[in-house]
Amino acid sequence: MVDGPLRWTEQLGPAVLAGTGRPGGVSSGPYDSLNLGGHVGDEPDAVTRNRERVARAAGVEHLVVAEQVHGRGVVEVVGPWPDDAPEADALFTRAPGLALAVLVADCTPVVVAAPDEGMVGVAHAGRRGMALGVATSLVERMRAAGAGRLVARVGPSICARCYEVPLAMREQVAEVEPVARSVTRTGTPSLDVSAGVLEQLARAEVEVAEVPGCTAESDALFSYRRSRTTGRFAGLAWLRG
Repeated sequence: MVDGPLRWTEQLGPAVLAGTGRPGGVSSGPYDSLNLGGHVGDEPDAVTRNRERVARAAGVEHLVVAEQVHGRGVVEVVGPWPDDAPEADALFTRAPGLALAVLVADCTPVVVAAPDEGMVGVAHAGRRGMALGVATSLVERMRAAGAGRLVARVGPSICARCYEVPLAMREQVAEVEPVARSVTRTGTPSLDVSAGVLEQLARAEVEVAEVPGCTAESDALFSYRRSRTTGRFAGLAWLRG
């Protein structure tokens, strides 16, 4: 199901998992059009209006975004940030009326629901975050907070065919998560970050599926590797009121 600026949505009891894409916003130039990133050089007013569009489409009052640092930190959200956003690459909440968001432009967005307990979470898993196990950290925190059955969706990111990296970097990551070792379409070393995230979630006994799409190959998604100066799309999770 697609609703306005939301590229995809899935409802699981009181929880909704979703993702945005590139179309549907007001930004111009290299940020055209639904850029949700406030740190990439876009006009602040355009970013605010884009975020408001997404919040309205989700039927919530607030869009909550952390200061992402490519780590494994997890923060429980009880309401909108009163001041500056904390540094974290994963969020979870039991509070309705707000949508948790992780911003990406090649990294892997992970959205998680505990439908029986009314809890949702999101994680930003790039190369470093995947190797550090940020998705696993989110699952552990949600379970410690009372979550039982967990359902996750791994959103579009740069695929292994496009994500060329130095051989030493690939091997360093593969020591942690061997399934991430891959090659590009031309046979050079690459990483499959999504495969690593999917493996980690499966090991954690999470019901997981992938939302297809490669950021570097699709003009409907932002890609830093393809464009350098570009916007950010989001993986989202919220609880219906």
